[in-house]
Amino acid sequence: MAQVKGRLAVLTGGGDCPGLNAVIRAVVKTALKNGYEIYGIENGFNGLITGTMKLMDYASVSGILPRGGTILGTTNRDNPFHFAVEENGKYVFYDKREEVVKNLRDRNIEALVVIGGDGSLNIAAKLAAECDVKVVGVPKTIDNDLWGTDMTFGFQSAVNIATDALDCIHTTAASHGRVFIVEVMGHKVGWLTLNAGIAGGADIILVPEIPYDIDKIVEKINERHNRGSRFTILAVAEGAISKEDAKLSKKEYKKKLENYKYPSVSYEIAEQIQEKSGMEVRVTVPGHTQRGGSPCAYDRVFASRLGSEAGRMILDGEYGFMVGYKHREIVKVPLEEVAGKLKMLDPNASIVREAKMMGISFGD
Repeated sequence: MAQVKGRLAVLTGGGDCPGLNAVIRAVVKTALKNGYEIYGIENGFNGLITGTMKLMDYASVSGILPRGGTILGTTNRDNPFHFAVEENGKYVFYDKREEVVKNLRDRNIEALVVIGGDGSLNIAAKLAAECDVKVVGVPKTIDNDLWGTDMTFGFQSAVNIATDALDCIHTTAASHGRVFIVEVMGHKVGWLTLNAGIAGGADIILVPEIPYDIDKIVEKINERHNRGSRFTILAVAEGAISKEDAKLSKKEYKKKLENYKYPSVSYEIAEQIQEKSGMEVRVTVPGHTQRGGSPCAYDRVFASRLGSEAGRMILDGEYGFMVGYKHREIVKVPLEEVAGKLKMLDPNASIVREAKMMGISFGD
């Protein structure tokens, strides 16, 4: 039997998305091929805290490349530095970093691959800085909002799903002569809505970074109606915000949301359009379908590249980095530079300008 060179571990944190299993597979296969044992940590950072983990082998990752979700499970609430425990009907928070370090040390795990979004990579950066854990991060989110990388895996698959929803809505909207709103995921950034909106032929795209004026939206709908178009399609990010609300302080906006009568902003916009235009409006929310299903071919390749590179960096002792993607090449980005930052959509970006040149309205 070949001598084991060392032990590594991999976990998936935060929300699931297509491509997670492809990364896990690439990390595990890279470790095994180079003589290392590797643990799969179950249920995100919870597994690090509780010591719930299992040794992985080639059979563990066989056939998982096209599978959605994550075979390791995930959570987005188990922060080791702020771990919630329910006691007497309310939550008390504890620092569990010592348990994390002990569980890694007890199994002789030398380094850890953390696959996650901004929250997970922020935790990874703290583990590296404050607990001397050797970490490499892999950028995961359907929102494509991680700083330091041009692309995150899962994004393209989500764009495809949201685009399919818009494509399907087009036929019924045209048949009935209605206004349709498709609500796309994205609380803080609009990359997903923008790309799906362009790909799906939306007439109006509303993103969080560009506050909208409802009168401009109605103006666009009327303009289309007057030139003979019987329907209008809106791609609306779940975090879209009006110009009036954008002027509110965080405290004022939070207070407004406490008394909010709509399921989401799309329903508020729908009611306002009906009142101002007299046209029928329907709302469609693809929701978590945008996170689910099999990763597209692009994400399978991209996630495999990121996972392989994360494994190589660990083997070469290049710790404290996120595996990023810049100008079509894989790069390494210091985790401390990534932590706590979001890659927002620039309202003056060329892709926005190009969309406007084609007549797409952003409600501004």
